[in-house]
Amino acid sequence: MTTAIPAPATRRDPGPHLQLVGHRPPDAPANGTDGGRVAYLVFLPADVDPVALMKAHGVRPEIQPLAPTTPPTPGPVPALQPGPVHSDDVIRVDRARRLVEVDGRELDLTYLEFDLLAHLVSHPYTVHTRDALISGIWGYGNIGDGRTVDVHVARLRRKLGPTYRGRISTVRRVGYKYVPDHQ
Repeated sequence: MTTAIPAPATRRDPGPHLQLVGHRPPDAPANGTDGGRVAYLVFLPADVDPVALMKAHGVRPEIQPLAPTTPPTPGPVPALQPGPVHSDDVIRVDRARRLVEVDGRELDLTYLEFDLLAHLVSHPYTVHTRDALISGIWGYGNIGDGRTVDVHVARLRRKLGPTYRGRISTVRRVGYKYVPDHQ
């Protein structure tokens, strides 16, 4: 025989609430701050007006702009400063123009291929693990699959050509390193 267990009564959410932590009178100094200001971080749903919510709970909102009150005076536009250019005897990486030249010919690289090659060239002889490359170039943590890096390295080697493909050296079971004097 089975018995149905009654479901708990669901409470209907009456709407957003505001609860002040450490509420104090406006003229009283904050504890331990010698009269300084205290700020609270409040997370609200996107459709809730924070000023209306604060007023509904009897709190006077103080809104202060974070930007300067006077607009900056327009001045001369500074010239674009070129980024660091890393090069060895054959491969030249210009970060400001996002340009790679090999023996004077420009390579057509994707965004991530450029970042990967620029990183390797700027750190010659340094062994980079696949996880370090994933977090540094792709911008996210360990995904558990280093094949993404392997595929991009294979594409880079193909674009570097048979003469210079060996400059990106595989360190077995670890990752890759750039060897500028490898032919």
